Amino acid sequence: MGNVCEGRVAIITGAGGGLGAAHARIFAAQGGAVVVNDINRDNAQAVVDEIVANGGRAVVNHSDITHYQQSSEAVEQAIASFGDLHAVINNAGINRDRMFASMEESDWDAIMAVHLKGHFCISSHAVKYWRAQQKAGHSVDARIINTTSGAGLQGSIGQSNYAAAKAGICALTLNQAAELRRYGITANAIAPAARTAMTTAVAAMAERMAPPSDGSFDQYAPENVSTLVAWLASSRSAEITGRVFEAEGGHIAIADGWRSTAGVTKNSRWEVEEIDAAIEQLLAAEVPAQKVYGS
Repeated sequence: MGNVCEGRVAIITGAGGGLGAAHARIFAAQGGAVVVNDINRDNAQAVVDEIVANGGRAVVNHSDITHYQQSSEAVEQAIASFGDLHAVINNAGINRDRMFASMEESDWDAIMAVHLKGHFCISSHAVKYWRAQQKAGHSVDARIINTTSGAGLQGSIGQSNYAAAKAGICALTLNQAAELRRYGITANAIAPAARTAMTTAVAAMAERMAPPSDGSFDQYAPENVSTLVAWLASSRSAEITGRVFEAEGGHIAIADGWRSTAGVTKNSRWEVEEIDAAIEQLLAAEVPAQKVYGS
């Protein structure tokens, strides 16, 4: 056990399995106390029981992260159980994969509710708590850690709803970082690649991400990502905000987002017949984007 998270309290959503459960185990092993949030009470309880059996501190919370008022219960429980709150780790997610031409409104709405609204609700209540603490003269050293995806960074065939939500989470993270620093709150996001129920639902992905049979390094073990999450939730990351980290196996990178380019300019309105040449000039200087996954 380490102590990087000693004295820290975190809410981790979707922590009944997969990445969320790994985050909870690693955070607790580093000395932190965890509110294990999951709508599946039995799964969440199993994670809590494991953490407690290993000498850690954890409690179950099954608030619906898509329900604004209900999600406040997670923040209240963290404070009641452990005396404070230092981090919200937004991890919960679902898939409703469809090609865009076949996507139903319900597929779109479900993804936006769990991912985008889910990232808003508990964080909103936590921020109100932290802001009140800061205004009352207390020192605040708080963290929001969001979960995006490679799909949100560059798109993914058959996942336009998921990609749009995950891209929205990147933009949300940038805004939170810019607005909340004054209150002692940082905001960062991770784009993980790991073996979870979501990633292994497709047979090809399950095969590619299967644990190695020879005992060698398990590239897709979710715990590989969780060590970065624990560090981000700790006091050591106080100067890091507004970043999107990609994490897979033993690899960590910072994703480089949209940036304006030099462009082409004239001192009057572009005429329609002039646009051909302007676009040709722009494309000649362009650094192509990464390909959409699956294309």
